Amino acid sequence: MATDRIYTDKGFTGTNRARPGLDQALAAVRSGDTLVVPKLDRLARSVPDARAIGDALAARGVKLQLGASVHDPVDPMGKLFFNILATFAEFEADLIRLRTREGMAVARAKGKLRGKKPKLSDRQQKELRRMYDTGDYAISDLAELFSISRPTVYRTLERQPATPSVVAA
Repeated sequence: MATDRIYTDKGFTGTNRARPGLDQALAAVRSGDTLVVPKLDRLARSVPDARAIGDALAARGVKLQLGASVHDPVDPMGKLFFNILATFAEFEADLIRLRTREGMAVARAKGKLRGKKPKLSDRQQKELRRMYDTGDYAISDLAELFSISRPTVYRTLERQPATPSVVAA
């Protein structure tokens, strides 16, 4: 197997069908070729997606190898087995999503899931607000001084209440 004919996708999860590596692999296969995929869930994200890919491969005369076994989507038994595998792969993905949501709900209830920590400490946030309220600093100046992005400056200003202005009598 030539290494220039290996297509991979990294960082694509969930139900994302637009995967460049998969699209390249599907475009590269020709009649008589065999598309090799380690597991069905690496090929398709749902049963309809698996069927569409399988039907497209069959129409082009391409065989599909899942792990060690070759499936001929034209053969009725191959088609049945392929659909059963696709159903189990989709079921497994759904279970993983369900468990993840349940785990996050438990962590949230225990106060363990709070999100990303702010880039600035409370003291820095108050100082940023104070400096902004003086009117002497532009947003871009504050972003540069605190080594943060402009959107982070705006989010910090939204979170910090305005300091009351002191007027001398």
